Amino acid sequence: MNPFEQKPKKSYMDLMKNWKGIEAKPYDKLEADPYTKARIILMNGIEVEAALFGHNFHRHCEDNDLRREIALCRRMEQMQQKHVNWLSPSNETTLELTIGYEQLAVDLTAWLAMHEPDEYSKACMDFALLEDFDHLYRYANLLKIDEDIPAHKLTRDTIEFTPGRPTIAQTADIRTTLGAMILTAAEQQTMNFYMNLGNTVPEGAGRDLYQEIGMVEEEHVTHYGALLDPTLTWLENLLLHEYQECYLYYSFYETEVDRYVKKIWEEHFEQEVLHLHMAVDLLKKYEGTEWREVIPDGEFPELLKFQPGHAHGRERGVRRHRRHSLRLPFLRLERAHQRAHPGRTEPPRHQRGHQEGRRGLPVRGCRKRRARPARPQGRQHEAGPQARHRERRAPQA
Repeated sequence: MNPFEQKPKKSYMDLMKNWKGIEAKPYDKLEADPYTKARIILMNGIEVEAALFGHNFHRHCEDNDLRREIALCRRMEQMQQKHVNWLSPSNETTLELTIGYEQLAVDLTAWLAMHEPDEYSKACMDFALLEDFDHLYRYANLLKIDEDIPAHKLTRDTIEFTPGRPTIAQTADIRTTLGAMILTAAEQQTMNFYMNLGNTVPEGAGRDLYQEIGMVEEEHVTHYGALLDPTLTWLENLLLHEYQECYLYYSFYETEVDRYVKKIWEEHFEQEVLHLHMAVDLLKKYEGTEWREVIPDGEFPELLKFQPGHAHGRERGVRRHRRHSLRLPFLRLERAHQRAHPGRTEPPRHQRGHQEGRRGLPVRGCRKRRARPARPQGRQHEAGPQARHRERRAPQA
């Protein structure tokens, strides 16, 4: 499927819905397919990102004709967001919805990592995947404690709940670009979810957990956002945003099992094709750039598909790889900061966090860690782990 070859069948005004047209029938929280919920959460986040991007573009644009075009497109994106988000029922609690958010984070990250051609981007995804498993595991425990609901009743055994890691200049392949954009938007939506609803959780361990993991989501948004190309123009980014939405709506139309929701994905795909062609025209008109200079091949890569089991298999593979690797490719900010400024003392920690672990709230308990010796700087630092590995394997005299 190449959306650039699909010609819009209707005009903007024909596709613009009225209030009745965006009215949505909420799903049944116990009967709905878990991956239908995951698709709804993801597309809600994608449309929120589209609206925020459109507003930021508008504020940085001096051409009023272009601003009007962007505003018209943004209005339709906002209607799509309302149509999708209102599929969530009002009787779904914050904690029940949180399980859906974290299952999406696990399954989406695992699928994209398995299909990622760039090794560095794959490592970035694997790094965050174990933390997402840990978040899902801890929220499942909280759901059982607070509401006496087994999490597998909501996920219908499509995913396993296992502890993860404790929360202590060339054109990229389109799969890499799409993966970074999708994960940034998805994690941003999760971050916004915790920012807005975390304080609605009753005081106690659950409220502390939302606060802690809300800060981890900020790290994930920064983590994935750093993979995006900062040299792209606003109109090039607009083209990529519209292409991404076409890709996701078409993927979900092909795999959706709920007929009512499938029809919504089809309608939104038709609208996004119109937006994509608008972005193509604007890019050509204002920057003299052809869409092929940004996306050389318009054919969709392999369609995104959620399915049971692949996330847990990916997690086991990541653990196995990390266990046998000689050194970790990522460092926590405060550790890197200490090496850059060896004379500085460690920043003070909150007393409870210092007693209970790096970020507090020991749901499964907290093991005491041995102090690590300081690593040398510069080139010696790069060779350090390999040298120590050889020393461990050297035969005793």
